Amino acid sequence: MKNIALIVVVLSLMTGCKNQQPNDNLSSSAVQKLGLKRVKLTNGWALTPIGKSLKLQDLPLNLVVSPSKKYLAVTNNGQSTQSITLIDVATETILDDEPIEKSWLGLAFSPDEKHLYASAGNDNKINIYKIENNQLQKEGEIILDKPWPVKVSPAGLCATEKHIFVVAKENNTLYQLDIASKSILKKIPLAAEAYTCILSPDKGLLYISLWGGAKVLIYDIAAAKIIDEIAVDKNPNDMVLTKNGQYLYVSHGNDNTVSLIDTKLKQRIETLSCALYPDSPIGSTPNGVALSDDEEYLFIANADNNCLAVFEVEEKGKSRSLGFIPTGWYPTSVKTIGDKVYVTNGKGLSSSANPKGPNPVSSKSPQFKGANPEAVRGTQYIGGLFKGTLSIFNFPDEKTLADYSTIVYENTPYNKAKELESEGQKGNPIPTKLGQKSPIKYVFYVIKENRTYDQVLGDVKTGNGDTTLCLFPRRITPNQHALVNEFVLLDNFYVDAEVSADGHNWSMAAYANDYVEKTWVTSYGGRGGTYDYEGSREIAYPKNGFIWDFAHRVGVTFRSYGEFSEQRAKMPNLKNNCSLKFPPYNLSIKDITRVDAWKADFDSLLAKNSVPQLSIVRLGNDHTAGARVGMPTTEAMVADNDLAVGKLVEHISKSGIWEQSVVFILEDDAQNGSDHVDAHRSTAYVAGGYVKRGYVDHTMYSTSSMLRTMELILGIPPMSQYDAAATPMWRCFSKTANTKPFTALKNNINLDERNVAVNRNSIKSSEFDLSKPDLINDLEFSQIVWQSVKGLKSHMPAPKRSAFLMLKEEEEDEDD
Repeated sequence: MKNIALIVVVLSLMTGCKNQQPNDNLSSSAVQKLGLKRVKLTNGWALTPIGKSLKLQDLPLNLVVSPSKKYLAVTNNGQSTQSITLIDVATETILDDEPIEKSWLGLAFSPDEKHLYASAGNDNKINIYKIENNQLQKEGEIILDKPWPVKVSPAGLCATEKHIFVVAKENNTLYQLDIASKSILKKIPLAAEAYTCILSPDKGLLYISLWGGAKVLIYDIAAAKIIDEIAVDKNPNDMVLTKNGQYLYVSHGNDNTVSLIDTKLKQRIETLSCALYPDSPIGSTPNGVALSDDEEYLFIANADNNCLAVFEVEEKGKSRSLGFIPTGWYPTSVKTIGDKVYVTNGKGLSSSANPKGPNPVSSKSPQFKGANPEAVRGTQYIGGLFKGTLSIFNFPDEKTLADYSTIVYENTPYNKAKELESEGQKGNPIPTKLGQKSPIKYVFYVIKENRTYDQVLGDVKTGNGDTTLCLFPRRITPNQHALVNEFVLLDNFYVDAEVSADGHNWSMAAYANDYVEKTWVTSYGGRGGTYDYEGSREIAYPKNGFIWDFAHRVGVTFRSYGEFSEQRAKMPNLKNNCSLKFPPYNLSIKDITRVDAWKADFDSLLAKNSVPQLSIVRLGNDHTAGARVGMPTTEAMVADNDLAVGKLVEHISKSGIWEQSVVFILEDDAQNGSDHVDAHRSTAYVAGGYVKRGYVDHTMYSTSSMLRTMELILGIPPMSQYDAAATPMWRCFSKTANTKPFTALKNNINLDERNVAVNRNSIKSSEFDLSKPDLINDLEFSQIVWQSVKGLKSHMPAPKRSAFLMLKEEEEDEDD
């Protein structure tokens, strides 16, 4: 890859285009010329993976090269199948794929290439595999402690002839292990969660990326102590050393940067920005780094930009950006051998249908063709439908890299122009620029739990629904149906998250950082771990905070009713802005009780003219308690949630601030419900004085779209590249106000109806931990929810995950 010149990519930045999906009209000449295929994702971003692709298992996180470069090894660390994959470099074929009960990130070959060492995750041990006849054979293990719930969780590791060095992310410890005796020689406490470690060429020093500490530690092996630390950016993760050991590159998963450290000076001498645009908000998520064999070029895996950033780094301190290479979805690791580049794509090459059949089995599915539904239904869970891949391609020449860079920009809806000015309509209540005034003064943001569009609104005739998948129709959810009939029906809305763990981060920050994305699958797969995702653990926080932090910085008043409230003491800007009388997450408390608490607080603030500009209200009982005996039935809990939503909107609509108010309602995630378009498609509602009446909006929106709309109303800047890029929901709004109030409809279901039957589902439900949104096996739970409505003998259709389905949009409206 010699003689690559600096590449300048000039793109036409398109904003404000009439009724346009992101990048629809961008040139695809490079894609066509190179014979590539573009896949649209449900978040508005796109993929154009290049090169050869090998299928891997669920969420590959780490890729390592053997000393002689004969082998590659991958550790797959997802929610469903976990395994260690051995690959032949010469033939580019998979030699072996060894299942492992628990694993996470750590992987290293022995110097003699006869063994492979792998973290066994929350089993708290290191597995030793012998490589014989190109196969992996389990030969032994080194136990660090008893399995989970003992908190150790070995993460990154590296090996010498005699020793294995392991860093752990749960007990913040460095272990030095003796291979021969399979014992622990030393345990060194660390100051925070660690990600990985790397040995100096002389094997005298160990560099440790302190994931939760924004530092790189230097450990002297002979002295058995930490001798220095170097401050870097948030969430340092992967590292690569130059061959002489003088320079260390460190990527940062909670920033858009890679640090260059001079190990002799023990300080950072350069910071590389790997985002597509200078000074971008967070959202690139660099989490893998690799040098070319000649060490002239650095490759950076940008997980959330779905690309590699390429830098010329021969002259230290004067690195030059050369361009970008498109990859699959969420690249997690990158390595080079000779003229080849290897990239693990954590989420594969697209959203895809369940491989066990046409899922969901829907009368609208083209694959249905009258087949017996019971014969073809699948059972896979949303968290396990991301099958990773390994991309293999040659170093591009100058011209090809220019084409690749163009493609990456075309795939990416974010740009600086959109960050500064969104599309919209003159005179619309939704501003197009930060700082423009809106007649809307008060935003009410309601967060619900875990429903797809078809589950609730599949019976609405004016939308793209499927009645066969509708679990909670108008009879059970009259208020949500009334909202979409009286105000706006959104049938092309997608959540940015997969489950509640990342869902609440996406809902509050338009981003889930590398810690969240890489760890939720462990606990959701039943492999141990804690629910760290709603403010309980600082490493999971986005770099610049959540929406209340951004609101605080620009002087926007806010108040939380239940969202993150249990962790308010850890969050200075939230601490004194929570309603203490509003109940926290607890499925034993009715949502209508929560709304009563909110009403009392709202009325007292209204009387003092002190209603905050942003109110965040958590109403999560549509999660349900399954079939647990003594708890309300599934239908009763969904009906309770529906009535609570109706009463909240009614109360605001009959107050003196209705004309100046808007209510946004969404699910934090859609999780495992069935939907005939995509498992990310979910319900969303908008109501208010300036919201259109009786309108159907087919525009593709996302969680980030809703956040962007709120930000533009309130004058809050984008929190990430995702909300900066998202299409605001301006089409839902009218230039003139309509102050007709909303009247909540009474429930048709007895809210006190209880589960009384003792059967396999009630017994299983009693075993679930419902203290947090998702401390359960959600596949089993969703099956129980389905059967509690449809009957014990009915099998739940599995969710379909498809490449983004473009729905026909209406022309831009003039004011109605």
